[in-house]
Amino acid sequence: MQLQEILYSQGFGTRRVCVGLVQQGWVSVREPAVNAGGYEYRTCTDATADYDPEGLLLRVQGIDWPYHAKAYVLLHKPAGTECSQKPSTYPSIYTLLPAPLRQRPTKSAVQGVQAVGRLDQDTTGMLLLSDDGQFIHRMSSPKKHVPKVYQVTTKHPVDETQVSRLLAGVVLDDDPKPVRAADCVVEGSHRLDLTLTEGKYHQVKRMLAAVGNRVEGLHRARIGGMDLPLDLAPGDWRWLDADELRLLTQSD
Repeated sequence: MQLQEILYSQGFGTRRVCVGLVQQGWVSVREPAVNAGGYEYRTCTDATADYDPEGLLLRVQGIDWPYHAKAYVLLHKPAGTECSQKPSTYPSIYTLLPAPLRQRPTKSAVQGVQAVGRLDQDTTGMLLLSDDGQFIHRMSSPKKHVPKVYQVTTKHPVDETQVSRLLAGVVLDDDPKPVRAADCVVEGSHRLDLTLTEGKYHQVKRMLAAVGNRVEGLHRARIGGMDLPLDLAPGDWRWLDADELRLLTQSD
């Protein structure tokens, strides 16, 4: 695969821009060292040079970038951000990502990675982003029943009646079909872990309101079989590896 095409596929700009980056000496490729063991980055100024993209490591304008045919990203969403390309009030979560992730070419009308579902502006925690349409559908479709665990802080004490109703199902104003929690574990007088397998607009807040309580804080801590890594700070992101992608589709 030509170097210019590799750069283009990773979101480093138009094909013309990618050619320019190479010709100006801004692109290095990690290759085996010539006179010693290990690897070294070598500048390539030939945009048509062929490389096997699988496992390729690039350095573009001083930034290391591993090749990914498809992007699978985990973001620790901070409070006060919107999951929208065109936010209305708060900064967009997309501003927390590097430009190549926002510019990756896709077959759809929208470029770059897209959020897998949305979290409210005041909700924190796990947010997946990808440019793989099948993955986005697999993780967000209610028919796939991927469990998502929310840590809920409530205004009023949580009692057994509220828990029973959440598990049995509550009716939201826009849907006559009851919405049920897959699990509900009380962690304190004003704290519970709520597991849902579908996502509706303001669902957790509306479910708690339906049982006579109110959400004061909301944090998504787990998707499928994967917990939010403790070492990923709010506002930070990282690539997901193959093992983590498998965990995301597991319910246990």
